[in-house]
Parts: sequence; C-alpha cells; structure tokens
Amino acid sequence: MECTVSWTGNSGTRSGMGFIAETGSGHVVAMDGAPDAAKPENGGQNLAPRPMELLLAGTGGCTAYDVVLILKRGRHNVQGCSVKIVSERATEDPKVFTKINMHFTVTGQGVPASAVERAIAMSHDKYCSASIMLGKTAEITTSFELVEA
Repeated sequence: MECTVSWTGNSGTRSGMGFIAETGSGHVVAMDGAPDAAKPENGGQNLAPRPMELLLAGTGGCTAYDVVLILKRGRHNVQGCSVKIVSERATEDPKVFTKINMHFTVTGQGVPASAVERAIAMSHDKYCSASIMLGKTAEITTSFELVEA
C-alpha cells in the first residue's frame, strides 16, 4: 500500500496548509488545516478535512465494512449501517486520540442484537486494523442501535 501526499500551498504563495493525497489505488483526497488567527502562515483555509479527521473517517469505514460483511455472511438482512465516532485527544503533543466512542446504527429486517454485538466485537478484536492500531493509544468503546426496516 502506498500514498503520495503533496503540499498545495495557497494560490501560488505557498503559505497555506493544504495537501492532496493520491492513493495507490488512484484516488485523490484533499486535506487542510484549521485557520490560525495568531499565525496565519501556519494555518489552513478550512477547505477540506483535517488529517486526523480522515484518520477517524478511515477507521469508521474500516469497522463499518467489517460489520456489514460479517452480518451478510451470517445471512442477516442488513440494509444499512452507519457509525458515529466521537473522540478526545491529548492536550499535549503528540495529540494522539485518547478516547474514541463508536456508535453503530444498523438497519435491517429481523437482525438479532446478538449478531450485531458479535460483528462489532469481531471487527474490533480481529479484523479492523485501523481501530486495533488506534486502540494502542485510545480507550475505544462501542454501542449500537437496531432499526427495523
């Protein structure tokens, strides 16, 4: 797996903090920093997600993928899955994630709560390399709700 990240600068002045990532699979993702009123040259323009937001988004995609796949393999009629992630970060550098809560909403017909609970546990214990990696610095908690379709 590879990725190339390039600084975009700010309209040719090279004072912004925007970046473009091109993934090995040929996709492009923009990133930017938050504006910094005290030192504008160090801040971004808020034109794209922050890199740490993308890390959470990637983790959410990784674990939701696992949950849907596990439920489908169990022949459950899953029709939707979303995960809301709320995190806390350390106040000092490096500002790693210290707490992460993932709340899953699974929609389907007759999907047992025990199957959802098992799928989430399997993702976090065995399959989702992103959440397993983040679990080295953060306390990860999960919750879920079922919505009957």
